[in-house]
Amino acid sequence: MDVSRLREDFPLLRDGSLVYMDSACQSLKPDCVIEAMDLYNREYPACGGRSVHRLADRVSMEVDIARERLAELIGSPAAERIVFTKNCTEAINTVASGLGLKSGDRVLTTDIEHNSNHVPWLRLQRHGVRRGICPTEDGALDIETFKEHLSADVALVSMVHTSNVTGTTIPAKEVAEIAHDHGALLMLDGAQHCGHAPLDLEKLDADFYTVSVQKILGPTGVGLLYGKEELLERLEPLSVGGGTVGLADYGSVNLLPPPERFEGGLLNYAGVIGASKAAEYLMGIGMRRVREHEASLQRRLHTRLEAIPELSIVGPDDPGLRGGILSFNVEGMGSHDVAMILDEMAGVLLRSGMHCCHPWFQSRGLNGCARASMHVYNDHGDVDRLADALQEMASTFCR
Repeated sequence: MDVSRLREDFPLLRDGSLVYMDSACQSLKPDCVIEAMDLYNREYPACGGRSVHRLADRVSMEVDIARERLAELIGSPAAERIVFTKNCTEAINTVASGLGLKSGDRVLTTDIEHNSNHVPWLRLQRHGVRRGICPTEDGALDIETFKEHLSADVALVSMVHTSNVTGTTIPAKEVAEIAHDHGALLMLDGAQHCGHAPLDLEKLDADFYTVSVQKILGPTGVGLLYGKEELLERLEPLSVGGGTVGLADYGSVNLLPPPERFEGGLLNYAGVIGASKAAEYLMGIGMRRVREHEASLQRRLHTRLEAIPELSIVGPDDPGLRGGILSFNVEGMGSHDVAMILDEMAGVLLRSGMHCCHPWFQSRGLNGCARASMHVYNDHGDVDRLADALQEMASTFCR
């Protein structure tokens, strides 16, 4: 993969002044995504699925294309399984509120979930839905431990596919098989997995899957909810109104079939069109190459950071288990201080804090960590610039 050529596709990186390592929060967008969104706003800024003039027809066509491209990216056997949402948070909440979980049902998660896959289940406890939490080893899920926590009352297993803190990935196919054998459904939070590794949901056999497009080189304000047809048919929409209705009278309404019944109001058309281009861009590179590239960066960063004794890694020691994410702390320094100094000292941009995984950090007595997260546009020079800055920081502030 020619990373130097790819970097030219991203406006922020062209002058080389900044190192962007905050892709787990929001990835950068290539020119093709920005231009596709701008083209919509300039040449056909109309509503799809309502008016019948030529601009509206073009919008509807582009939305259909986007659904098909994103289905291809995630390995969905049918475009109709793709529901456009705002983000993973909305997608997870759609399932939480619409699946019809009843008093006595249990939802099983891991102990390292993002708040988006934690707080919705807390809210359901007022209705008698119970919560089970399966412990992990720094985000790594042990299958035998999972089996021990999978009781007969578990109606839904809802787990992060790849952790946004440690970068670890659960054995999702095994989890799906075991959950289904116990009569439970499986939903995966794919925010940190999609766009970083090959994904085939048909083979994986998850019942629901969520994606935030801003993490796969696309725009903010667009997400995906994937669901099997029979489950989308029984799922109650989070909101209803314009765009979700086949016909309504003063006393009743017939909702459209999925996916439209979940897409109330106007879609973020520019964002959906940008998402389409982001999927096309990633597939043009090849997801196996993306995964291999991030793994090579992780190995190099791990080797460089081993020489800094004041630095401790949050997560597994094996770099092969961390994907493109490396979380760490520097002895005697707060994570926000680390991030601000790296920005000022070296123009290295990363995230700090608890990364919306508050319970996991609190249970371990940690106030947070700094997190470097990589994508296709990072290179060895970025890794070395971060490592050099951390070496200088440790020498200056820790001795």
